[in-house]
Amino acid sequence: MAEAKSGAAASGDKTKAPQVSWDDSKLRTTYANVCNVSSTREEVIVLFGVNQSWHAGPKVTVQLQDRIILSPHAAKRLSLLLGGVVTEYEKRFGELEVVASGPTETQSKGKS
Repeated sequence: MAEAKSGAAASGDKTKAPQVSWDDSKLRTTYANVCNVSSTREEVIVLFGVNQSWHAGPKVTVQLQDRIILSPHAAKRLSLLLGGVVTEYEKRFGELEVVASGPTETQSKGKS
C-alpha cells in the first residue's frame, strides 16, 4: 500500500508545474529608449540607456542606466518571450518598422 501511494505521488508531481511566486518588494522601474547587446561564451550583456538628444547630430550621447547579465540559455528564453510579445503587439496594432543601427554599407567598406 505504501508503494502505491508513493507511486501515485511521484506520478502526480511530474504532471504539476511548479508554482512561481513573483516577489516585487525590490522591484524598480526604469525607462530605456536605447539598448545594446554584447556577449562572450559564458554570458550575454544587455545595456539599457536613454538618448535625450532632440536632434541627430554627428555625436549622440546615451546615458547608460542598467546592465543585465544573462546566461546564454536565459538570453535565448528572453529572445523567445520578446519575439512572442512583439508578434502579438503587431497583430493588434500593426507592423513595427525598425531601422538597423549597425554600420552602413559605405562605412563597412571603408573599414576593410
